[in-house]
Amino acid sequence: MFNGGSMDSITHTLFGITIYKAIDKEDMPKPLRRSLLFTAIAGSQIPDIDVVSQWWDQEGMYLMWHRGITHSIFLVPVWALLISLVCYAIWKVKDKRIFYTGLLAVFVHNTSDIFNAWGTGYLEPFSSVRLTFGTIPIIDFVVWAIILGGFLVSRLRKFSTHTVFKGVGLLIALHFFIQSAHGFTIYQQVKDEYDQIALSAEFVPWNFKIIGKKEQQVEISKATSWSEPRPEVVLDTADVSLDRLFEENARARTLYQWAPFVVVVMKDGKFGIYDPRFYRNGQSFLFEYIETH
Repeated sequence: MFNGGSMDSITHTLFGITIYKAIDKEDMPKPLRRSLLFTAIAGSQIPDIDVVSQWWDQEGMYLMWHRGITHSIFLVPVWALLISLVCYAIWKVKDKRIFYTGLLAVFVHNTSDIFNAWGTGYLEPFSSVRLTFGTIPIIDFVVWAIILGGFLVSRLRKFSTHTVFKGVGLLIALHFFIQSAHGFTIYQQVKDEYDQIALSAEFVPWNFKIIGKKEQQVEISKATSWSEPRPEVVLDTADVSLDRLFEENARARTLYQWAPFVVVVMKDGKFGIYDPRFYRNGQSFLFEYIETH
């Protein structure tokens, strides 16, 4: 069964609060302040409205629908406009800052999701490719710590709140850049060793897993940019036709289309595929199979 798969809702909500607090609201009327708060929070969450599609998914397409078209860069202004209209309907406020705040909030959501291993349909509907860097964990405690630091500093009242949280936003962007620079360095070091490579960031900063496929083997290694990769496990993948699997399990076809590469298994009475990027403790939670006995 498919599960989860976004940067967590808490982090997206914190992004929205950061955007709101970075706005200079001095002498701003209450209806406009309320509109901007609603816009920052709603814009930081609305792309994940696609989770409702699992309610009517009968053909195993949820994995492609989730973080698909709703996370497209081309829908950012559409979501911002929709939220602006809701604000006008509730608070009767028309202000271009509402639209711009919505643009920023939705853009931050969609773009930040690119950096973790799950990936997004960032260029849909013009491309179905899942764009993913794998350089930021889905739950990033460094981001939480930066935002918490912003709250603590703002309580000191030595700096205006909007100035502090503009700094918080810059620090988060710097964190994403440094993490991704480390990931790119690792990728460059090992790219010639495998036919296909994926990265998955660990919770500890600057630590990654390399998932590399070469011929009929997938190797998972721990890595940093300053040390040699340390192999953890080697997975054999069967070289067989997947037609029967796809005919009997539509979710398997979707998983095969969605993942950068898969491990094919035929053992213990099961014929299936799984995404090795999410392999933990001997199994991947993205595993689709059929019984063969």
